[in-house]
Amino acid sequence: MSLYPARAVVDLAAIRGNVRALAAHAPTAQVMAVVKADAYGHGLVPSARAAVEGGATWLGAAQVAEAVELRHAGVVGPRVLTWLYAPGAPLRDAVEADVDLSVAAAWALDEVVAAARAAGRTARVHLKVDTGLGRNGLTPADLHALLPAALRAQAEGAVELVGVWSHLAFADEPAHPTVRAQAVVFADAVRAVEAAGAHLEVRHLANSAATLTDPAVHHDLVRPGLAVYGLSPVPQLGSPADFGLVPAMTFEAELANVKAVPAGHGISYAHQYVTPHDTVVGVVPVGYADGVPRHASGTQDRPGGPLRVGGRTLGVAGRVCMDQVVVDLGPGAAEVAGDRVELFGSGLDGGPTAQDWADAAGTISYEIVTRVGARVPRVHVDTAAGDVPALTATEVAR
Repeated sequence: MSLYPARAVVDLAAIRGNVRALAAHAPTAQVMAVVKADAYGHGLVPSARAAVEGGATWLGAAQVAEAVELRHAGVVGPRVLTWLYAPGAPLRDAVEADVDLSVAAAWALDEVVAAARAAGRTARVHLKVDTGLGRNGLTPADLHALLPAALRAQAEGAVELVGVWSHLAFADEPAHPTVRAQAVVFADAVRAVEAAGAHLEVRHLANSAATLTDPAVHHDLVRPGLAVYGLSPVPQLGSPADFGLVPAMTFEAELANVKAVPAGHGISYAHQYVTPHDTVVGVVPVGYADGVPRHASGTQDRPGGPLRVGGRTLGVAGRVCMDQVVVDLGPGAAEVAGDRVELFGSGLDGGPTAQDWADAAGTISYEIVTRVGARVPRVHVDTAAGDVPALTATEVAR
């Protein structure tokens, strides 16, 4: 039972449908649903299961602990890849859980080999190549230097080189020249690994944006993350609906207080917003501790982040506080404490979306959904099974 006055309602049917849509965008490739960061804030295990039901044959988790948690939760059908760890990470646990490991440095290969020997089983390895993003990964020179040791470990049976992968810097700008340049470096890396004697199962480069916009880089496997949850990674090129996607998360709360205030009444810290006339204001009991971006505060001249109340879309009035925001409901408003407020949802009914909040805060929708705080309960529903997609506090308590 949850008594918290807000919740993130996640529609698992939307996740399944989004994976199917992504598979249709990349018909020649398998789909890895990336479920890192607690499935972009949507709930790791339920979201992963829904993605697999939608056709994902791989799951991607940045952290080793997330990958192992999937296996311990009984998610055993798809391959699972993890890729971001520091020296001393529990790689033996990952090998024993049948999790594929990325290698992005010489020390990482050494630790994977040691983990495989300790586990008494072969570790499945994907070599991560830095093709131009300048982040994690082996430079082409480092890759060539590493290959002899990797092939020796493969001959020993400690590892099996099953994949080569990389990440694009400008996938959200498909015409950017770096996309083609990185694709060339990636192809060279794949050829070098195969020429050295590796028999690769998968080559993967495409994230959500490239999955939706660039078939030339789909290769054997695509790795959508944000799009699995129904958000557009390229809002300047198309909305979720344009790509056949449906946002899966609805972030909602109840009004904690409603009261009449006179004209000229300051609202929230520093009185960035002052009521222009006699009006009614409502207190929404979520704030930046719950992931509501403070940059989406409202001022006298600019409404803050959008809120759907009683079929109307209004804006945050004044500064976003740690635990609450205020909304100017207007003169004579009929709302009462306990009425539902939607911060963002699918947008299918004209309500606000995570992208709207991103625009209001000057950020990206990735940040909006992943920053929804841990104290906000995740309520998983399945609209395909007849579940109600938006729940009241009473229904959650049941």
